[in-house]
Amino acid sequence: MKLANCPRWCGALLCLAGVALTGPVSAQAFPVKPVRLIIPFPPGGPTNLVGRMFGEKLGVLWGQAVVVENRAGAGGNIGADAAAKSAADGYTILLIANSHVMSAGLHDKLPFDPIRDFTPLSQILSYALVLVVNPGVAAGTLPELVRLSKADPGKLVLASSGNGTSTHLTAELFRSAAGIEFTHAPYKGAGPATVDLLAGHAQMMFNDPVSALPMIRAGRLRALATTGLARSALLPEVPTVAESGYAGFQAGSWFAFVGPAGMPGEIARKLSADINTVVQQADTRARFATLGVDPIGSSPEQLAAVMQADLEKWTRVIRAAGIKAD
Repeated sequence: MKLANCPRWCGALLCLAGVALTGPVSAQAFPVKPVRLIIPFPPGGPTNLVGRMFGEKLGVLWGQAVVVENRAGAGGNIGADAAAKSAADGYTILLIANSHVMSAGLHDKLPFDPIRDFTPLSQILSYALVLVVNPGVAAGTLPELVRLSKADPGKLVLASSGNGTSTHLTAELFRSAAGIEFTHAPYKGAGPATVDLLAGHAQMMFNDPVSALPMIRAGRLRALATTGLARSALLPEVPTVAESGYAGFQAGSWFAFVGPAGMPGEIARKLSADINTVVQQADTRARFATLGVDPIGSSPEQLAAVMQADLEKWTRVIRAAGIKAD
């Protein structure tokens, strides 16, 4: 029978048959439309810089637009909640920092579970923090800073990028390890905290490398230690906290991509593989090196393990220090 002579219902049946034969779009064809990338922080910070770089590169790889959406607020929780409530079809992904799992210990109640409500995709980078002091502080080494603090407990003011952030919680971890006291001054971001540190309104900070390195190189801040297990390639002369008398001390931050819970396994694996392709690109790694961060490129399973371990570690620190979100 020619289609021209076929009743309208016959044409509809043929269309349905075509859909049944082709089935859902395979992971190999994914994506076939624009992908939304939620960045849960405002423009201007390192999360936004890295997220937009990956959005551009993934768009080229896929031949599809990656639409970046900054959903800032509540320490990243507004953007995370939006992602958690999105369709789990692979067309919404979320860039997180380790503050995502810290939220579980800081808040009595969240609108989402930072583990169960997300599909891990890939951890893309990690970085150690740098303990810096204002040059006016009479301490050239970490042991000297500890002695200075113990001589006058609470006198030193510690700046952080916000209550419950990695810069704050790393300091709390060190407070416990070293048995010292300081006065905590939380700021709305690493930028304002660094400004007051330079002005002498605060004396010390566990800062991120993006904010700290230019000031260290200009001689405007003094680096006493880094918080990784190995020395930073950009600051090879600066010892780690572990080397300075606190064996096993390790802290820092990381960025990763996740999606809503329930994402099909083949789509999650395709996203993870493509994200890791971007991580391995030479210009990505060169850019990471200038920022003082280390490329990772993990599997979904490896990211899941990191998220769970950090949730447990930082929840213990938060509860021991009695910290609550602002």
